Amino acid sequence: MMNTNPVVVRRTMAGLRKQGYVQSEKGHGGGWRLSCDLADVTLRHIYTAVGSPSLLAIGNRTESPECLVEQAVNAALQQTFDEAEELLLSRLGDVTLAKLIADCRARIVAHGRQSKSREDTHG
Repeated sequence: MMNTNPVVVRRTMAGLRKQGYVQSEKGHGGGWRLSCDLADVTLRHIYTAVGSPSLLAIGNRTESPECLVEQAVNAALQQTFDEAEELLLSRLGDVTLAKLIADCRARIVAHGRQSKSREDTHG
């Protein structure tokens, strides 16, 4: 489903386990499950637990560090990048896993209603 190497998934889950957000069980019926209070864990906590990967796909260029144009552009943009990252981290801190679950459940209910409504008009 994620179209990624299983090693990446295992490393990610290990980071979450180390912070106490998930636990795993081996064997038949095993797997991963949440082991935290969803109201206490934010997306910022998860971001930190998985190693704080780069938030922005764009950033300062470093192909030619001696280039004066590159230096000027980097200097002009650095504060903007820093501010954007801090805003994003702040917003991640506002979203708890409990909020995500509630939103997901509401979407499932709404989707079920939409599907049933389509069946009533087409079936």
